[in-house]
Amino acid sequence: MSETENFSFVHTQRVRWTEVDLQGVVFFGHYYAYFDHGMTEYFRTLGYPYPDSFVDETTDTFIKHCECDYAASARYDDVINIHVRMARMGRSSMNLAFQITREGELLVTGSVVYVFANPHTRKSKPIPDTLRAAVEAFESSANQ
Repeated sequence: MSETENFSFVHTQRVRWTEVDLQGVVFFGHYYAYFDHGMTEYFRTLGYPYPDSFVDETTDTFIKHCECDYAASARYDDVINIHVRMARMGRSSMNLAFQITREGELLVTGSVVYVFANPHTRKSKPIPDTLRAAVEAFESSANQ
């Protein structure tokens, strides 16, 4: 079983010229933008487009932690696959895991922890039950 078989969702995109450095490889910070693209498309697939389904007067999401480990470099015009899965859902936080591959080659792994909170008080809030149910249904059907 390949490592990406554990991932429930994949978003494909092409590396753009503005994302590479003078060596012709993707500048390291852009991988976090790729994670964000993957997260956005993951939730759009679940019927929860970001940010409209997440943000209102009383709820917003904040990044608590993010990490990225680099195994190989993507280059200009490469077609990359951003693999996404829900690694963990707590009461008010969720941890999304990511892998970025090119033609089956692992380039990057990472994770981002998002916390639901009141945007005014910055106090944590529970993940909405409807979102939790949608994630659980999607993840369980994707892993069957």
